[in-house]
Amino acid sequence: MVRKPAVATLSRGGYLAGGVRAGPARAGARDGPGAEQVVLKKKITLLRGVSIIIGTVIGAGIFISPRGVLQNTGSVGLSLAVWTVCGLLSLFGALSYAELGTSIKKSGGHYTYILEVFGPLLAFVRVWVELLVIRPASTAVISLAFGRYILEPFFIQCEIPELAIKLITAVGITAVMVINSMSVSWSARIQIVLTFCKLTAILIIIVPGVMQLIKGQTQHFKDAFSGREASIMGLPLAFYYGMYAYAGWFYLNFVTEEVENPERTIPVAICISMGVVTVGYVLTNVAYFTTMSAQDLLLSRAVAVTFSERLLGNFSLAVPIFVALSCFGSMNGGVFAVSRLFYVASREGHLPEILSMIHVRKHTPLPAVIVLHPLTIIMLFSGDLYSLLNFLSFARWLFIGLAVAGLIYLRYKRPDMHRPFKVPLFIPALFSFTCLFMVVLSLYSDPFSTGIGFLITLTGVPAYYLFIIWDNKPGWFRRASDRITRTLQIILEVVPEEDSQKL
Repeated sequence: MVRKPAVATLSRGGYLAGGVRAGPARAGARDGPGAEQVVLKKKITLLRGVSIIIGTVIGAGIFISPRGVLQNTGSVGLSLAVWTVCGLLSLFGALSYAELGTSIKKSGGHYTYILEVFGPLLAFVRVWVELLVIRPASTAVISLAFGRYILEPFFIQCEIPELAIKLITAVGITAVMVINSMSVSWSARIQIVLTFCKLTAILIIIVPGVMQLIKGQTQHFKDAFSGREASIMGLPLAFYYGMYAYAGWFYLNFVTEEVENPERTIPVAICISMGVVTVGYVLTNVAYFTTMSAQDLLLSRAVAVTFSERLLGNFSLAVPIFVALSCFGSMNGGVFAVSRLFYVASREGHLPEILSMIHVRKHTPLPAVIVLHPLTIIMLFSGDLYSLLNFLSFARWLFIGLAVAGLIYLRYKRPDMHRPFKVPLFIPALFSFTCLFMVVLSLYSDPFSTGIGFLITLTGVPAYYLFIIWDNKPGWFRRASDRITRTLQIILEVVPEEDSQKL
């Protein structure tokens, strides 16, 4: 059942009191017999689901700078243990989301589950921060890595100009937006290809590493747990870096309504993906240590490049290309998934109505995709992106933890709810505690940044009462909002989903 706020939203065409929709005319919709419905179709197969998860989890970090874990553990053995445990904890979170996704068959991920359990205010705050800051900033950061590494083979002997990086980055961002606006199928196919490129890049590192082990290159594993002792703060921070590297396992739940046979596909895709990523991450780090000491890894600016230069010779020039393709895959998967979050939030009346409309021919949520483009470009050319992400890193884990805690709440509040996939309660309990621990850790280790992030998040509360609760908006505001919505409909050739009331 779709939950609608019983208040007016940003335009007259939104959800009005009582959940009745007074939307704009379906310009361009076809009502004749046999006409194709304007809906988001179920095109996410098991393979595409696996590619979405793997393709967004594996970004640039494992290739460029996995030193955050090593730096805070102080030894090779402990760092490998942290990578393994973080993979297991991420699997616990992913399995919890598998239960949520198969019992609440709606797209939107965190937003939908928080809305279902905790109500519209917290859900609105979640999507408010995601739309205005988190998603544009994180997309810009991974896109900058794409721009830098796609240009690196052309600037071997000199520094890459920052302007060139940003211009190529802008081209990459635009390409991703165009692909996701044009076709769901093409976006999914490209994601599959890029996921295979990521796995190929990891194998290029793992296979030589295994061969090194066979040759007896194990000197860096002797006394693996000796070295600088991990501090009380260092070990939790190592887990923080490790969990961040695995982030992205939740993206398939953002597109639940487009998944074929979600009761089977979501759990199977999650288990396959997290197994592949965890084994890949651990073996990649093992491979690094067959050739590099802990000190070498900490000093390297791009670990995969250093590793390949020592073992692969001229073939090492291909590594930056693979890193760039890996980044492009994360960009594509992230935009594909998060656009559905905005689409669902608009359908619930929490964002402007235009964002819940679909292109009449391409059947893509065009407005929800392109809304990210100007925000991301603005972030790219202005401000300190990394500071923004640091400010709001606690918010990600807070809301994920709340969503998983909601699973425990639903077990007791709605025991008869249909649950095709069910996990033991200790799994969501342990993962929720981990998320809460990371929020507390953020507050303790960097109270200033966390405090600023908390204040930015709180701006969603007055915004909720201003845009959602306040029903007596001036007539000129309603007319202008409705006119803008209708104009954008005509320009973008989009209409409301035809069967949205049946979901």
